[in-house]
Amino acid sequence: MKRTGFISIALLSSAILLFFPAFADAQTKKAKPKVTYYSIKTGTVFHVRLDQRLSSKSSFVGQTFKNTTVDPIYSSNGVLLIPQGSTVHGKISAVKGARKEGEPGTIDVTFTSVTLPNGRKVPITGSLAETGGSGDRNEVDNEGTVSAKKTKNRNLKFIGGGAAGGAVIGGIAGGPAGALIGAGVGAVAGLIGKNQLKGKEAEVDSGTEFGVYLNRAIALPRYKEAPATP
Repeated sequence: MKRTGFISIALLSSAILLFFPAFADAQTKKAKPKVTYYSIKTGTVFHVRLDQRLSSKSSFVGQTFKNTTVDPIYSSNGVLLIPQGSTVHGKISAVKGARKEGEPGTIDVTFTSVTLPNGRKVPITGSLAETGGSGDRNEVDNEGTVSAKKTKNRNLKFIGGGAAGGAVIGGIAGGPAGALIGAGVGAVAGLIGKNQLKGKEAEVDSGTEFGVYLNRAIALPRYKEAPATP
């Protein structure tokens, strides 16, 4: 009889030990607060600064490069989602060196993700855009978010030319081939002269500022800084 009682107590103890971790885990999950996500709409333009130099003479398709956000990005209702100092990752999708008869070098780029200072990484689908100094090209709302007009920010690329040979963003889709538009590195009007023996390479210096046009909306939780490391 005593032996039977001992076995029963042992089995009960084992059942409790097996059940307790699962119960505690379920309670932890139940107590975990729900994360609310906020959206950044299609057409938003991130104001960024290039972190390294690009050149149509040496850059190659598939090359990656980094950019730093100059301004914070908010949701439509004013929630901070992407702080200043976040990293926007870009990739070269096409590149062409300068050629004879004044044809300038060009660099096509895309933008693939954003890494926040707290370590969160978010995939994006972005393309090159202008930001600021272009009349009605962009609109800024009361939260500081820059929104581009879609018809004005398609198929832009870096083109050789401009003040002191600096690269500028070219409106290839919106005007004649070779037309130049100022983008923080010197405004130029008109066409590249055909009397040049060779066009200028697209040289984009580190520190150049431009826009990243968001082609697809993304969703993020409210930004929170990473906890301090002990």
